[in-house]
Amino acid sequence: MNFFFSRDNSGAPDTKNLQRVKNRVILNCIIEVRKHGKGEDGMLFRLPIVRFFNRILNRITVTVVLVALQLAWLAWVFFALTTGAARVWVTGVLNGLSLLIILYLVRKDENSAYKVGWIALIGLLPLLGGALYLAFGNKRPSRRLRSKMQAVEQAHRADRAQQPGQTAGLCDENRGVSRYLTQYGCYPAWQNTTARYFSCGEAMYPALLADLEKAEKSIFLEFFIVSQGKMWQGVEDILRRKAAQGVDVRLIYDDFGSLLGLPKDFVVRMERAHIRCIPFNPVVPLLSLVMNHRDHRKIVVIDGRIAYTGGVNLADEYINAEQRFGYWKDAALRIEGDAAWNFTVMFLNFWNAFRPSETDYSAFRPQHSAHPVQDGIVQPYADSPLDEEPVAETVYLNLLARAEQYVYIYTPYLAVGEEMLDALKNAAKRGVDVRLVLPGIPDKKLVFRLSRSYYLPLLQAGVRIYEYTPGFLHAKCWVSDDRAAVVGSINMDYRSLFLHFECGALLLYNSQVIALRDDVLRTLPECREVQLADCRTSLAGTLLDSVLRLLSPLM
Repeated sequence: MNFFFSRDNSGAPDTKNLQRVKNRVILNCIIEVRKHGKGEDGMLFRLPIVRFFNRILNRITVTVVLVALQLAWLAWVFFALTTGAARVWVTGVLNGLSLLIILYLVRKDENSAYKVGWIALIGLLPLLGGALYLAFGNKRPSRRLRSKMQAVEQAHRADRAQQPGQTAGLCDENRGVSRYLTQYGCYPAWQNTTARYFSCGEAMYPALLADLEKAEKSIFLEFFIVSQGKMWQGVEDILRRKAAQGVDVRLIYDDFGSLLGLPKDFVVRMERAHIRCIPFNPVVPLLSLVMNHRDHRKIVVIDGRIAYTGGVNLADEYINAEQRFGYWKDAALRIEGDAAWNFTVMFLNFWNAFRPSETDYSAFRPQHSAHPVQDGIVQPYADSPLDEEPVAETVYLNLLARAEQYVYIYTPYLAVGEEMLDALKNAAKRGVDVRLVLPGIPDKKLVFRLSRSYYLPLLQAGVRIYEYTPGFLHAKCWVSDDRAAVVGSINMDYRSLFLHFECGALLLYNSQVIALRDDVLRTLPECREVQLADCRTSLAGTLLDSVLRLLSPLM
């Protein structure tokens, strides 16, 4: 189970006091060293001490220590209550609470894997399980977060209205998927849009830089990870120049995802360069469920006309400038035309929820092209934990249900519920060529083991599974029957499908559907196909896999 941290009432981390304490301790150390060591020998002794305190008195270390202290205190309180004079009625209340929560979960309309995981945990820890669910089991964001974002989204619902005639050429089956996204995802389908699929980050990066250089009015960026290095430096240099020219440059990044990659004064540096910046859901050392919800989206919008999405973050491993887990294979999509408007609204709604700047988005909407493009349908969409509608999962399930020939899937993680597992198996059983491509080198070994625990039932149903041997596959793509595809930020795990803010683009009868299919077919020879014999494990391994599967929604 993941325990995360909350933020203060202002929505920003309070780093000033921490920095003062840090500086004071370092200064005191230097003073003490000067008392006992002089000259070159004193300097040699002093520097390691300064470096030591710089390492330990940082934001991450302090946060971890304070959260650990909170957990220890809560454990002590629980032990004191359940072993003291009042233990009889306290244990009775806790047991009753756990029973009520189990009954509540049985009736609740929620993902079955999530419910079963919590029921199992409560069964194992009947005294503590109910209290844990009350503290961490509600996967909705905080009321404050939800009210902010839903107010903005409701105010701009008209900006996401479906324009007539956009899906007229679709068959009934594909029109149904598009209609679902329009009605329940609240993002319209568009014609008059060109798309370009990139099979890796290093292919996308030069195109992104070239488009940023051409920006005249606005540049919007939203990423889960921003990390200092070659990739970010190339982007930052252009952003600084464009901001100096008067271009409206804005950046949203997830504070947890970027925690290790950015300096503590990053926001100040960006604002001084006239690059407006929002760290989403800042990390501070308090236990809170709200930190479960991360901004996992990857979005770039340039002049409201060009947009990028996919799995690529702004860090060096995504363009293979840094080797972490072998070759890093990712995917991205560039769109140009009317469909970019969806990403514009998507970004501005997020921005104005936390930093209100405008109530009218029309200034960011470019004029329609005088020469419309005929290349199928492009429908960018978003998913969030603000509501009970599982948009991302439903799109995937619809693709599986409507497939007749094949479904090829790129995913770095496989931790799905029974609904998705059954849909994959049922599609294969009725003759659909279902193929899953996963990493050959994992970034998280425990999650990799969890993914492999799903192999056996899928293989037995006829699903073919491949592991990408050159390295880590981070792409999140689906392609089906040469007519439909999805490229975006959405993983096949519980966190991505239900807890994070995500985005993607549905392509229907677009030329890049074939481009994605061809990329998968080129990639398969670089993979090792998993066989049934590879799924053999010991009794201990089977038990571990069972526990991981049971608790996967809580991880």
